[in-house]
Amino acid sequence: MSKKFFWIPLLLLTGFLLGGLTYFIINKSRPQYIYTQPKTPKQIEETARAFSDIVRVVSPSVVNISSTKTVRRQQSSDEFFDFFIQPPDMRGKKWKEQSLGSGVVVASDGLIVTNNHVIEQSDEIRVILYDKRSFKAKVIGSDPKTDLAIIKIDAKNLLTIPWGDSERLLVGEFVLAIGNPFGLSHTVTMGIISAVGRADVGISDYEDFIQTDAAINPGNSGGPLVNTKGEMIGINTAIFSRTGGYQGIGFAVPSNMVRMVIDHLLKEGKVTRGWLGVTIQELTPELAQKFGLSVAEGALISDVAKGSPASKAGLSRGDIIIRYNGKKIKDVATLRNMVAQTKIGSDVELIILRKSKEYSVRVKVLEVPSDNTDYTPSSNKSSEGNESALSGVTVIDITQAVAKQLGISSDEKGVVVMRIEPGSVADISGLKEGDLIKEIDRQKVSNLNDFNKIVSKLKGNEQILLFINRSGKKFYLAFPP
Repeated sequence: MSKKFFWIPLLLLTGFLLGGLTYFIINKSRPQYIYTQPKTPKQIEETARAFSDIVRVVSPSVVNISSTKTVRRQQSSDEFFDFFIQPPDMRGKKWKEQSLGSGVVVASDGLIVTNNHVIEQSDEIRVILYDKRSFKAKVIGSDPKTDLAIIKIDAKNLLTIPWGDSERLLVGEFVLAIGNPFGLSHTVTMGIISAVGRADVGISDYEDFIQTDAAINPGNSGGPLVNTKGEMIGINTAIFSRTGGYQGIGFAVPSNMVRMVIDHLLKEGKVTRGWLGVTIQELTPELAQKFGLSVAEGALISDVAKGSPASKAGLSRGDIIIRYNGKKIKDVATLRNMVAQTKIGSDVELIILRKSKEYSVRVKVLEVPSDNTDYTPSSNKSSEGNESALSGVTVIDITQAVAKQLGISSDEKGVVVMRIEPGSVADISGLKEGDLIKEIDRQKVSNLNDFNKIVSKLKGNEQILLFINRSGKKFYLAFPP
């Protein structure tokens, strides 16, 4: 009986041991899932902390700006229309319109830079600081041509933001945009520099924008674009959008241009810009080919104003400016901004191409005349075609009556385009009715006889170059063969 009781516990113990061993073997063969808190790489932690430090240091210098202006409904000149369409209580009625934006403190005594469109024509401007203090601001100066303005509040010992050198920016650098989008104060977004030197965007007269994908929305205008050193490298100005909201493309005025504008406004009360006295246009691949260039870089002179610095220096139509004071000229915008920012009275060296030969010319830069219309870039587009270059173009001799009708000088010589066949090479390439053709392939056209002689020698498979006067604006136009 005692032996029987002895074997029962032994069998149970053996079963437990075998079961435990089996469970251990089976469980060992399965993948083990150990849930522990992930360890963030030290480099990521340091990067995140660095961005936080930048925001902490820079944010106190960013302000919220609200401006109010009085808008009055314009009465219609048609009294009948005005009476029936506009309610009586709305005719000539005034109301207040408010806009929101951002700004940056650039001097500890309350000097703030923002966009001109944020404060333009405002009756009252109010600035709210990072610490929630509110001040009434006054306009010190503005420059609509770069969409920049300076305002001032009565405050002392404000924190400012250090300046960065926008000339040293590289595409791909990390940047932060700080501002008040939709009135949400001190919002920070991060992105990279998508491009530099953006021009012909259509926002202002002098454009050299930094393009970024850091989210910029209405209300960000006037706020800073900041690099990873905590330096201001630009003033956020506009967005590219089809909906009115952020779509991945924003534009900022580079800091070097901002500093130039501020210096001029504080010292002179206005921005003075340099002037050479030339009309310049972009070099298209077709124009570059006609002028013997392998690359379409530089600025083509299409006209020189009489008595201008360029005229006195010996520059002439057809010259191509490829360097300005040692700096390479890529396009019209590059030259325009360089000249505009040159100190008045300075002597600058131009390297030009004239008939495929390089020449060095020194020009004295003067201030842009108030009535100047010469320094306006013209762009021309050419398209491929299979027709002869001037087929389908009808011209006549210019007369005093025709010149007056076209708004050009009666002393001008050439032939006037009366008709262009739709779809022809001339039509596709940008020639327009009313254009005055002055040259064909660098040969002067004084009258219809000259035109016919030159055209009769043109071959259908050759590219041609026209020099035209369009309502007083003179430029080159290249036609594909």
